[in-house]
Amino acid sequence: MLICSQSGLLKQASYIASPNCDDRPDESDISLIVIHNISLPPDQFGSDHINQLFTNCLCVSDHPFFEEINHLRVSSHLLIRRDGEIIQYVPFHKRAWHAGVSSFKGREVCNDFSIGIELEGTDTEPFCENQYVALCGVIKSLLEVYPRLQKNLITGHEHIAPGRKTDPGPFFEWAKISKVLDAKLPARGEISDKINS
Repeated sequence: MLICSQSGLLKQASYIASPNCDDRPDESDISLIVIHNISLPPDQFGSDHINQLFTNCLCVSDHPFFEEINHLRVSSHLLIRRDGEIIQYVPFHKRAWHAGVSSFKGREVCNDFSIGIELEGTDTEPFCENQYVALCGVIKSLLEVYPRLQKNLITGHEHIAPGRKTDPGPFFEWAKISKVLDAKLPARGEISDKINS
């Protein structure tokens, strides 16, 4: 996979620009990858609702749950769908609004220095092999382009916001990423105090 360092876009991704982003405090400080899961409506896959959420176009009449989240202004850098399709919403050098209140190794506000990657999925069922293949390809490309990123600086939303967030959840196979990258990453479902210390 190829990333254009000037545009901050992944060439293999479809680009749908989200307004929910801004400048990083330090554009060169990209030093963490945060993995999430998302499904809209909850536990349903394949709709356009994730795109709508990240572009502030969610139609509340489409599902009762959307009334609860329509006020949110959120985004992620990437979404990897169940079939491995990749959609990008925010250039990597910009700050996406994906982590919320968060901390990694004593650093607060993880949005400032992280890249957020959403996997279409839930906490209650396995992810697809196509998603792992795409995710590993993306991570390898990010490591090549952004020098402050390292193989062990990959974590889950649940690790940077424990008690508040649970994704990517117990079905995410950290070992599949660890094996490809030859890196020590969290075990399946593990929330380590060491990650936040």
